[in-house]
Parts: sequence; structure tokens; C-alpha cells
Amino acid sequence: MNHKPIVMYSTSYCPYCVAARNLLRSKDLTWTEVSLDAEPDKRAEMMSRSGRHTVPQVFIGDTHVGGFDDLNALDQEGGLDRLLRA
Repeated sequence: MNHKPIVMYSTSYCPYCVAARNLLRSKDLTWTEVSLDAEPDKRAEMMSRSGRHTVPQVFIGDTHVGGFDDLNALDQEGGLDRLLRA
């Protein structure tokens, strides 16, 4: 499936990051993961882009989706597929 680029800021130990990966994987999506474990200086970038300090933070194209709860809610209401194709 061709879709807008997905970027997810995450850490390896965050259960919500695991859940977000699993949701994206279940839809056969590809994404770029910015590991704050490997690149802790990227946290400031994430906070500047999202206004939030928690992980994960998911972006689809230029749209800030939010964390796992936001991503899951968007998927449940059918908005995730629309956003990916828009």
C-alpha cells in the first residue's frame, strides 16, 4: 500500500510504543522510527514538533497524530486509512 510517510518517535522500553508498532505492523505499514534511546538529542525535536514529551509520538505526513491512544482511536473510527491516503 502506498501511503504518506509515517514517523514515530519512540523508546525501546515503552509498552505504548510496542502497541503502536503492532498496530502499524498489523496494517502492513512501513514507518521511520526515531529511537530516543539511540538519539536522545531527538527528544527536543519531538517536543518541538508535537508539543508533548511522552512517547510514542506519531506523525503521518505533516500531521501530528499523537500517541498510541490517539493512533488507535483514529484507526477505530476509520480515520487512519483516510489520513494515510489523503
